[in-house]
Amino acid sequence: MKKTLVTALTATLLAALTACGGSDSGDGKTLRVGTLSDSKPNAYQENGNYTGFDNELLKAIAAKEGLKLEFAATEFSALLGQVANGTFDIGSSAISQTDARKKTVDFSAPYNYQALGIEAKETAGITDENSLAGKRIGVVQGTVSDSWLGSNAPTAQAVRFPNDAAALNALKTGAIDGAVFDQATAEDYAKNNPDAKLKVTKAITTTIPHGFAFRKGNTELIGKINDGLKKVIADGTWVKVHDQFEPTAPVPAEFKPGQ
Repeated sequence: MKKTLVTALTATLLAALTACGGSDSGDGKTLRVGTLSDSKPNAYQENGNYTGFDNELLKAIAAKEGLKLEFAATEFSALLGQVANGTFDIGSSAISQTDARKKTVDFSAPYNYQALGIEAKETAGITDENSLAGKRIGVVQGTVSDSWLGSNAPTAQAVRFPNDAAALNALKTGAIDGAVFDQATAEDYAKNNPDAKLKVTKAITTTIPHGFAFRKGNTELIGKINDGLKKVIADGTWVKVHDQFEPTAPVPAEFKPGQ
């Protein structure tokens, strides 16, 4: 009798553990997505909803593949570490696929390309990277903007912030002379803060692709996201989302319908 009871309890415990385990492929569980709450137009929160180009594209991909998503905000400087340790299943925030980052996480196929914008008040005398020498320039810590500033304007004084909102506030109040953001983000700030008289003084295009980030070795989930990405490119969804959030940016040939 005791042996039968122990066997039954053991079977019940194993079943419970199996049910809680989930699958990294996304089968039967809600995938946690780490994103940003303040980085328009790529990844931000509005009326309690996580939206932006990257997040809406990911939602469309998930719909194609039957995946469930749950979004949560974090700081960009912490995001890749949180993906690597399993806090998040996916990282979504215009993440550039640099060689250094590939040591920490794996990436999906490219879904966009990195472009930067130097932003300053119209009276700041900042026109390009050569005019940044000796000036206090804001960047979000750990981003491509951060590394770009160090490589292209080494005599500028880099002022690092945890997020875009803090950098923008410092720029508006004059605590810094200029800032380097994603180009689309910089243009959005200039447009929506007319009293601050901000201007994107130079756009810098790169060939660095953006990708969704995953824990290393999570090949099954990456495969599903890549499959969904192909579908949203082919049926024109990619262009629709792009035109909604980044209407002035050109559409690279590989993301046009039918590809």
